[in-house]
Amino acid sequence: MSEALDIAEHEFLTVGSDDQARAIAMMLRDAKRGSKGATLVWLSGYRSDMSGTKALELDRLAERLGLGCIRFDYSGHGVSGGKFTDGTISRWLEEALAVLGHAKPKRIVIVGSSMGGWIGLRLAQELRKRKKGPILQGLVLIAPAADFTTDLIEPNLTEIERASLLDRGYFEERSEYSPEPNIFTRALIEDGRANRVLTGIVETGCPVHILQGMLDPDVPFSHALKLVEHLPADDVVLTLIRDGDHRLSRPQDIERIVAAAEALAAK
Repeated sequence: MSEALDIAEHEFLTVGSDDQARAIAMMLRDAKRGSKGATLVWLSGYRSDMSGTKALELDRLAERLGLGCIRFDYSGHGVSGGKFTDGTISRWLEEALAVLGHAKPKRIVIVGSSMGGWIGLRLAQELRKRKKGPILQGLVLIAPAADFTTDLIEPNLTEIERASLLDRGYFEERSEYSPEPNIFTRALIEDGRANRVLTGIVETGCPVHILQGMLDPDVPFSHALKLVEHLPADDVVLTLIRDGDHRLSRPQDIERIVAAAEALAAK
């Protein structure tokens, strides 16, 4: 079957109501008839979207194996509606839950990159609370930036950045990946405190595979080691890539990510 028949163009799902409503863009690949594997769910990082290299490779894996695949853009990202500066972990988590509720997969493997790893862990917690919803079969976390607002941003704020947060409600930071600066809002940082996961045992109820570059300038590999300590009840594999950066988008990195996703989806 051709890719054109397997996957639709962008679909849009309205999340929220009144002045909080935003149109969330999705790309949903249906599993082929008779497929027994789990649906792959992609969660992008901060300022990333569902058209990035890793997301597309995950969709190609789903096509090759006949699996379902769910990709979407958070509000303020990619082709979704809403303002980026309105974004918080709670808001983007709400959108992830809404997309899953719309697509209704039975079993899923979440693949989360950077901030998407944090949202993936929060999603795992929320799914465990609910009696209805998909069964989480596995987590693949790529340079997971769990609690990055409290653990990686707040302790390193300069006096100028603190003053900007207080006076303007945000501060800007030069981005290594875009000519446009990163913008971190007070709302994002305050909401991050309410969504912390590295405060106790994180029970996902599924196998977890973490892939972390040791030359990552944004999320140090010590942060991945810290996350492992908070997953004592899970079957956890940690792959440290000695020469890997934050993006982990080289062919050899993609190969590792795809292999991890395929192994968990087939269980």
